[in-house]
Amino acid sequence: QVQLVESGGGLVQPGGSLRLSCGTSGGIINGYYISWFRQAPGKEREFVAGIGGNGYATYYGDSVRGRFTISRDNTKNTVTLHMNSLKLEDTAVYYCASNGQALYTGLDPGVYTSWGQGTQVTVSS
Repeated sequence: QVQLVESGGGLVQPGGSLRLSCGTSGGIINGYYISWFRQAPGKEREFVAGIGGNGYATYYGDSVRGRFTISRDNTKNTVTLHMNSLKLEDTAVYYCASNGQALYTGLDPGVYTSWGQGTQVTVSS
């Protein structure tokens, strides 16, 4: 299993932007479907966005569609989540995940086998 590593979280005001990156501490994620999930205190882990192994197919959760964009750079072995127009309710720990497949893996976090440690995003005025 690949070891995923997230970075880029922080504190931002409502309406602001952040960029999260997903990479590895060893191995590669090129060609793997990668998803971002988030989990707020007291809530279930929620699907945010996903991208196919070749970068052409992207998927978004209803709560972030139109505000967040997922992309990947296979030359840099990274997947990026661009978050714009952030809202208070976007506050959560954000995780990237993979199950070693190239195609769409789905919304259920239970089918993913590799997870990063998470990065905190706090939206507050």
